[in-house]
Amino acid sequence: MVFNIQRYSIDDGPGIRTTVFMKGCPLKCLWCSNPESQNPWPELTHRDSVCSRCGRCMEVCDTGAVSVDDRGVHIDRKSCIRCGKCVSVCLPEALRFVGREMSVDVVFEEILRDMDYYRHSGGGITVSGGEALFQPDFTEALLKRCRGAGMHTCIDTSGHGDTSALDKILPYTSLVLFDLKHADSDKHRELTGRGNELILKNLALIADRGVPVIIRVPVIPGCNDADEEIAAIARIVAEMTPSAPVNLMPYHKYGTGKYKMLDLEYKLGELARPTDAKLQRAKQIFKSLGLSCKIVL
Repeated sequence: MVFNIQRYSIDDGPGIRTTVFMKGCPLKCLWCSNPESQNPWPELTHRDSVCSRCGRCMEVCDTGAVSVDDRGVHIDRKSCIRCGKCVSVCLPEALRFVGREMSVDVVFEEILRDMDYYRHSGGGITVSGGEALFQPDFTEALLKRCRGAGMHTCIDTSGHGDTSALDKILPYTSLVLFDLKHADSDKHRELTGRGNELILKNLALIADRGVPVIIRVPVIPGCNDADEEIAAIARIVAEMTPSAPVNLMPYHKYGTGKYKMLDLEYKLGELARPTDAKLQRAKQIFKSLGLSCKIVL
C-alpha cells in the first residue's frame, strides 16, 4: 500500500532520489507531517478550498456518508465504505483517495524512469512512510530488485518494526535514515504511542551489521528539546553509533493542513518552530560528545 512516489527528491538521502512512501505506521507522533501515512488502507480526503459545492458526491453516496454545505464537504467516516463513487464524480478533485495497492514490478518501473539522475548525482531509491518496516516483505523485495539494478538504496525508518524483518532488509540497504525522538521510553510513548525499547534494539542491530546510518532527531519544542533530553539522546548515539552523522530536524507545520483534509485534530496547536539559539545549543550538545551534527532546515 503506497500513498506517494516522489521523484527528484533531494532530502531523503544522497543525490537525486525517488522516494516511495509506504502507508501504515505503528507510531502516532504528535507532530507527524504525513497523517495520511498512518493507517494502512486507502483514505478519503477532501479539500474544501477547491470544492464547488455542486452536491454530486452527496447524490451518489449510497450510505449517506457525504454531505455538503456552504462550508464544504463533510464525511461521516463511520458510514463511509470507501467505494469511490464520490471521487469519480468530483470534477474539481476536491475528493480523492490517498493510498493504493502497487506491485513491486509497477513501483520498480516507476523508479527506473530516473536511473540517469541516480547515476550522475549519486542518488537512488528511498523507502519511507509511514514506516518502511510496516510492510517488510514489500520493502525487502523492492530494495533487492533495486540493488540488483545497481542502485543506491535507503530506508527512512522510525526503527519501530519487526527485528527479524529488518535483518532481512539490511543486506539490500546502502543507508539507513534512523529517527531518534526521545531517550525516555515513557515520554516516547506519550509522544508517539509506543515506547522506544524496540527502536533501540533495532538501532543496535543496524550498528552490528555495519550498515551506514544517519541519525535524525526531530527537535520539538516542549516535547524533547530541553538540554537534558537532547543530551540523553546524544549519549545513546555516542554509545551505539558514535560514527553516525546526526541531523537535527526543526519542528515545522507543513503538514497541518492534511489533518483537516482527513477530519483529524492537530494536537500541537500553535506550537512554534524552535529558535535558532535552541537549535545551536542542541547542536553543541551533540558535538561536545564528539559527534558530527548539523541542522537540517
